[in-house]
Amino acid sequence: MCGIAGFCSFKENYSKESAKWQETLANMKNSIKHRGPDEDGFMLEEHAGFAHARLSIIDLANGKQPMTRKIGNRSYTIIYNGELYNTSELREDLEIKGWRFKTTSDTEVILVGIIEYGNEFVKELNGIFAFAIWDSYQETLSIFRDRLGIKPLFYTNTGNALIFGSELKVLFEYPGIRPIIDKEGLCEVFGIGPARTYGKGVFKGCKEVLPGYYNVYTRDGMKEYQYWKLVSRPHTDSYEETVEKTAILLKDSIIRQMISDIPICTFLSGGVDSSIVTAVCASELAKRGEQLNTFSFDFAGNDQYFKANDFQPSRDRPYVDLMVKHFNTKHTYLECDNFKLADALYKAVDAKDLPGMADVDSSLLYFCSEVKKYNKVTLTGECADEIFGGYPWFHSKEAFESAAFPWSRNIEPRKQLLQDDLLQLLNLEDYINKTYETSVAETPRLSSDNAEETRRREISYLNIKWFMATLLDRMDRTSMFSGLEARVPLADHRILDYVWNVPWDIKCKGGVVKHLLREAAKGLLPDEVLYRRKSPYPKTYNPHYEAILAERLTEVLNNPSSPVNRLIDRKKVESFLSAPSDYGKPWFGQLMAGPQMLAYLLQINYWLDKYKIELEI
Repeated sequence: MCGIAGFCSFKENYSKESAKWQETLANMKNSIKHRGPDEDGFMLEEHAGFAHARLSIIDLANGKQPMTRKIGNRSYTIIYNGELYNTSELREDLEIKGWRFKTTSDTEVILVGIIEYGNEFVKELNGIFAFAIWDSYQETLSIFRDRLGIKPLFYTNTGNALIFGSELKVLFEYPGIRPIIDKEGLCEVFGIGPARTYGKGVFKGCKEVLPGYYNVYTRDGMKEYQYWKLVSRPHTDSYEETVEKTAILLKDSIIRQMISDIPICTFLSGGVDSSIVTAVCASELAKRGEQLNTFSFDFAGNDQYFKANDFQPSRDRPYVDLMVKHFNTKHTYLECDNFKLADALYKAVDAKDLPGMADVDSSLLYFCSEVKKYNKVTLTGECADEIFGGYPWFHSKEAFESAAFPWSRNIEPRKQLLQDDLLQLLNLEDYINKTYETSVAETPRLSSDNAEETRRREISYLNIKWFMATLLDRMDRTSMFSGLEARVPLADHRILDYVWNVPWDIKCKGGVVKHLLREAAKGLLPDEVLYRRKSPYPKTYNPHYEAILAERLTEVLNNPSSPVNRLIDRKKVESFLSAPSDYGKPWFGQLMAGPQMLAYLLQINYWLDKYKIELEI
């Protein structure tokens, strides 16, 4: 994995002030150096500039970027962030076409493939990626993003230049680009957040390349091209065939994503998803006489303060212990204390450039920084719940009957701390409803579906486009902040394409949550783990953590220069601070309850201050 950044203008001649623009590229690269601390590189031409920060995983010696290939009088240059899992098959095809390769890197395979087949070659890629290719002969910049948006790619346009990069912070290193938040941006933060409407970068004028798209920038402007989308079609496989095909896809995806020139590890929560990934990795490494590194996460004091509820019914430790013993992994138990968790709230904003999932983000960021001390590549169990129907809202009557995002049905907690004038200006309900309706309308339909199955498709589509995207964004930013490459094999597009059309009575046969996934993994895991009731990513229940948040938020309220005071109502916040917290009623997802609202406000204040954001309202 890496960080990429660049710019293109057909009205500028960057070569005339090369020192200025080389400095700009250096600043862009430095802003995302955490994504690729091993090596960097630059390219500057008359109308385009590229910067690259490299994390060395494949072909450590020869994979330097930007990478240029010259064919006669034509020159093609690529910068790439990602990992391909079908590199060898693609290389073999291109070699048959007569191409010869100078490296073993997937970067060169992508570049040569685009030269040979054009931009539609992206359809052949199985992997996670964001990359840009500059064709200096045709003066064309093409920027690409993987099917599910696992790797980020943001851009903005000044009117005479296109600026792009792996993270939003890159854009503000280009002269004249300022961090501005307007009414729509505030609606994103307070109405949609910590999710984000796909395609939007929250800051005014900032966008992202949509998942499954590539954009082409020429003298005529920017055009978007969709190369992948979910398609609804009748499922014709029998139950037995469905389980068998799912099992084959799962194992193939995990094994493919083990590719690395350096040792890999896995995150092991003791839940079904991460345990499946761990089981396959440990078994494959054992065949080579190698032992898998695994890591689990918890919080100081949770053995004393943990409170079981509908969203988090049990602790993870007993199931982790079972997996470690069963697969003989080299395991590390990581723990985060209250002050580290609270302090990391601000680093999580540094990583994401936006307020996020509060301590759900900050804890993962801290844990990733610890894992990086041992390994540079990890595989996780992310995305199984969205694809296989694991969340409570897939099964609840309220989700089926509510015309609302199922992980955030009640918006009152979002409104209760804001100034009345701001609430009137933003009209959050209207913004949320319009955004929800637009997404639901996009759901791929199937005429043979009954009303219940149609609604299930809508809920599944919302989860894939929104909730899964939020968690993938979180995983990328928190891991890459420490230069840790996190792979998500259960989010292989082949799995999603197939399981999307499997009827609910197979996915959840007999009312068993994620039945299909469990059946496909039969024989891989101990039954105690395979049939464990879902328990999400852990969070702290330690009241001392909430006390730290309350103290810090009080300091913010008492500081006249705190920018968030322009938006929140002091009396409302003080009343909220004095009220008892309810850990069992989240206002976003399964984990974000009362304490996370305090943490979210702290993140917003830090974000407004750090980026010196101009409020245009």
